[in-house]
Amino acid sequence: MARYTGPATKKARSFGEAIFGPDRAFDKRKYKPGQHGPNKRKGQTSDYAVQLTEKQKAKYTYGLLETQFRNLFELASRKEGVTGTVLLQLLEARLDNTVYRLGIAKTRRSARQMVSHKHIVVNGIPTNIPSFTLKPGDFVTVKGSSKEIELIQNNVKSKSDVRNFGWLEFNPDTMTGKFLAYPEAEQIPENINVQLIVELYSK
Repeated sequence: MARYTGPATKKARSFGEAIFGPDRAFDKRKYKPGQHGPNKRKGQTSDYAVQLTEKQKAKYTYGLLETQFRNLFELASRKEGVTGTVLLQLLEARLDNTVYRLGIAKTRRSARQMVSHKHIVVNGIPTNIPSFTLKPGDFVTVKGSSKEIELIQNNVKSKSDVRNFGWLEFNPDTMTGKFLAYPEAEQIPENINVQLIVELYSK
């Protein structure tokens, strides 16, 4: 399936946030991209534009295409609970996102590639579908032969503290993580106002 493969820094600058992870180029130029640099004039932004921007930011942050994101929203709206919170939980429960959160990969793009190339195993079964939705109690581990890959070893070593996400646990020695529970909205570090997304799709 197609994915956004354009310039990450430019896209991050359009949202004013380093949505793809630490980015030195973004830190140097945090203003919106444009031929003449930062523009101090700010016009009035419509509610629709604000809502659309928030949806686009969430979509690019988690690496989904438009149809995929809408389908996930519709699934969230059918489930019990607050739609916005459920949407975030479904995004966080994606396999590629979990591989990234566990520190096995440094970015979601890299995590998606690892999953697609069959380096990841879920509950003992090789799984190459980045959008695979994890459930509480699922185990995610690096495939035996893939544990020798230098990139993965370096990533795990540099993230040995595992970022301390409350809904995940990780054993760096075995390169095995566990999806403990769906996270609460306040636990998720992404700066996304899901209420704006709900309002956009409710029009």
